[in-house]
Amino acid sequence: MRLPILQKIVASAINLIVMVTLLKVFSESISQALQQLTSNKLRSFLSLLGVTIGIFCIIGVQSAVDSLEDSIRNSFEKLGDNVVYVTKFSWAENPQENYWKWMRHPNPNFRDYEALRSKLRSAALVSYHTVLGMETARYRSNNVEGAFLLGATYEYGEMFSFNYQKGRYFSNSEYYYGAPKCVLGHTVAEELFGAIEPVGKKVKIKGRTVEVIGVLEPNGDDLVSVMNFDQVILIPYELAKTMANLKTNSNFDNSLLSVKAAAGSSLDQLKDEITGVLRAHRRLKPREDNNFAMNSLSLLSRILDSVFEVIGTVGLFVGAFAILVGVFSVANIMFVSVKERTNIIGIKKALGAKRYIILLEFLVESVILCIIGGILGLLLVHLLVTVLTSALDFELYLSLDNILVGTILSITIGILSGLIPAYQAASMDPVDAIRSK
Repeated sequence: MRLPILQKIVASAINLIVMVTLLKVFSESISQALQQLTSNKLRSFLSLLGVTIGIFCIIGVQSAVDSLEDSIRNSFEKLGDNVVYVTKFSWAENPQENYWKWMRHPNPNFRDYEALRSKLRSAALVSYHTVLGMETARYRSNNVEGAFLLGATYEYGEMFSFNYQKGRYFSNSEYYYGAPKCVLGHTVAEELFGAIEPVGKKVKIKGRTVEVIGVLEPNGDDLVSVMNFDQVILIPYELAKTMANLKTNSNFDNSLLSVKAAAGSSLDQLKDEITGVLRAHRRLKPREDNNFAMNSLSLLSRILDSVFEVIGTVGLFVGAFAILVGVFSVANIMFVSVKERTNIIGIKKALGAKRYIILLEFLVESVILCIIGGILGLLLVHLLVTVLTSALDFELYLSLDNILVGTILSITIGILSGLIPAYQAASMDPVDAIRSK
């Protein structure tokens, strides 16, 4: 009975000795790393610069890409990833290619909207808008030039899920009767009214007096948008028909049909149905090509993915080069450290220090130096992100995932740069090491 107890005591004692030894190794490694930094500041700074720049490049680019992707994803969520946009041009093609082919296509018009609205079964919403032009809005002595006057159907407000700073969208009855009502973008309202309450006030547009019933929240941070809604004046399409000749739409290239898929209907199914309805409505012959284009945000997403991939590759290339320089720089520090401590290494080995202890001591020292360089790189990224967020009014961030990646990269660099010097130190003959000068 006493033997198992004795074995447990011995095992516990061995574990305690190992832990104490490892703690001592780590403590000495930290001390030596700090000594390397303080003994020759310029050398240490130049050696760690590669690691710092490498982590800064990789994590900085990744943080920028992550921020852009999140912003675009949020914009896509507002617009809806289940919406098909019917236009005369395809978003997937280069505008310079087949230009005249696309130019010959008619613009989507109100009659197309009515046909889709009445015949589509796989659609939850169908909306239509056309931009009448850039107009001047007036309120008393104030005026705003270059506002987009947009005539929209009733479903338009629900299609794009507008957020209102004040007021509302026009009602169903206001739309059908062409009531002189309007919704202003944030910038238009701010320039016209300033601190004055805009809802209920009358503004003049194209010689007509219309009542302001709503003001949109600013959407300046959205990277993907159908148009700049901060600069828009929304009016019912029925009212727009009385302010401009919309029967012929040859001059209205900024018209857009938007179709949202119903629950349970795929975009492919919806596109097939739109194709059938529009071909029949426009009386296209069986062998005639479609004279319209159907676009979805997935097209933009694929284009943006390729752009982000290129940006990420460039950032990784630059960062990898900088990290390679950092590996050689830190390795140089460690070789110098091994040479300066040759006598001490010999004495330690003569007193019974194991090879793995010496190896671990220098390896940990290298890792600590690289972690310090990595922390400096992450701090630079954080500083840059903070400055750019304030300057550009665009939210950039340094995520915990990227901090973790930066830390892991720093540890990896430390292992790679310290492995050979550490092995060299561990392989020294104690007698030769003691005799060296």
